[in-house]
Amino acid sequence: MINEHYDYVIVGGGSAGCVLANRLSADPSHRVLVLEAGRTDSRWDVLIHMPAALPFPIGNRFYDWKYESEPEPRMSGRRVYHARGKVLGGSSSINGMIFQRGNPLDYERWATVPGLAQWDFAHCLPYFRRMETCTAASPDDPFRGHDGPLVLERGPASNPLFDAFFAAAEQAGYPRTEDVNGYRQEGFAKFDRNISRGRRLSAARAYLHPVMNRANLTVRTRALTTRVLFEGQRAVGVAYDRGRHKDVRVGADRVILCGGAINSPQLLQLSGVGPAEDLAALGIPVVHDLPGVGENLQDHLEVYIQHSATQPVTMQRYLKHRYKPWIGAQWLFARRGPGATNHFEGGGFARSNEQVAYPNLMFHFLPIAVRYDGSAPEGGEGYQVHVGPMYSDAVGSVKITSRDPRVKPALTFNYLSTDQDRREWIEAVRVARDILGQPALAPYSGGEISPGSEVGTDEQVLEWVAHDAETALHPSCSLRMGTDPGSVVDPHTMGVHGIEGLYVVDASVMPYVTNGNIYAPVMMLAEKAADLILGNVPLAADHTPFYRHGTGMPLNPPPASVNVR
Repeated sequence: MINEHYDYVIVGGGSAGCVLANRLSADPSHRVLVLEAGRTDSRWDVLIHMPAALPFPIGNRFYDWKYESEPEPRMSGRRVYHARGKVLGGSSSINGMIFQRGNPLDYERWATVPGLAQWDFAHCLPYFRRMETCTAASPDDPFRGHDGPLVLERGPASNPLFDAFFAAAEQAGYPRTEDVNGYRQEGFAKFDRNISRGRRLSAARAYLHPVMNRANLTVRTRALTTRVLFEGQRAVGVAYDRGRHKDVRVGADRVILCGGAINSPQLLQLSGVGPAEDLAALGIPVVHDLPGVGENLQDHLEVYIQHSATQPVTMQRYLKHRYKPWIGAQWLFARRGPGATNHFEGGGFARSNEQVAYPNLMFHFLPIAVRYDGSAPEGGEGYQVHVGPMYSDAVGSVKITSRDPRVKPALTFNYLSTDQDRREWIEAVRVARDILGQPALAPYSGGEISPGSEVGTDEQVLEWVAHDAETALHPSCSLRMGTDPGSVVDPHTMGVHGIEGLYVVDASVMPYVTNGNIYAPVMMLAEKAADLILGNVPLAADHTPFYRHGTGMPLNPPPASVNVR
């Protein structure tokens, strides 16, 4: 029995879901319901809103779904931990707040996929601009937005170690750039962050909370959607559990899945949409045999290369308990001080060899030596660079193992499983070490502490990566857009192939993962999807030229040759 009916039911109040809730409810004639399985993002919750507190929600069951991969064969059989936001705003409420669009050529690559001609950079740029207010950009910058809901601050990168790192990158032959989200991504620079006035600006705070008082918008948290309801090949609503209320059914003209690259394929499979053989094995009635559901899963893997520091200029001292009351007071009353930083204030993008057309390595520099879980190496002061390849050709899958929606699906990423992936990992570590070993950083460096001098050969580097690498938390592509037989989502409508009234809008629909953190591309994708779902005329393409390597700009020197055995 259907209890109530809406024009749109959005499953997932994360990054994409918040954008759609805002845009779809702008018309007061549209009744919109958002179902979020996690908790609310209370304005008083310091662990969410203080930028420097980002290590605390990760790994905390109240904020994090705490996924793990299946044992990865090339990663010594270990399970790789995957944090995903269990709160309104989704992962944008617990992530590192780094805002990176990716390289324009990423979207040119998307446009080569059958059906995705309208997803090239010229068609995506207007949506990037629409969603943002970039406080660091000049008003006439054609690449940046100036009146969107997502306010972005440029990291100050005022610690002297940042200047030393940028100088070291130049000494190693890698250029500076003004804005990695502007004309030229390739190079090193201060990073944009989704922080406003010293406070995390999640998707929920930017898009959802400003419109929560709309009479036609309803948001329910702690509501776990258990399946999509169908009449034949048409989605007509969803069922969800909320506290003591089980199997609550709500009708909808359109159901939009925004659960991300893990939850959206999981829900489709639970609902009978996916590979028929897999569903039949679990006793799930098949609504539509769609083999691509859960396939093509992609991610970024990263390592931390850490150095000890000989001068007390790092942020390491602020990890000590005696500083925490002072840090908290500064942030609470003035929104400044160490609590107002996300630490990831600068870094860059580089090519690992001269054969790649555009950057395939990403670097984040931190004036502190610390892991995502907050643990720090012994021995006092330190700093680190995060590095990893951006375009691994290793792909995996998301597969349910139970009919119970509370049982987490099996995640297989196949890290380090291809020749390209292993080769680029060796190159990535070599480039990072080359930069960190330059004269500009010599006055601060007490030597490499991770992985250390005992890791030198190609084989030792790969073994260290297998034992030490962590996900950069960018799962994507598991319900990819396209018009070919292996695709799941129609790129012209965002509808699921073969099903009426059912749409997907989140990182799962990407055909290829982008170069950099994926929050910004997901927000852009949701902005454009809102127009497609509403039937609006999409924003006109903007063919503003962007940087292409080898067209008159300085070339990077090729790295030393790499042999993979």
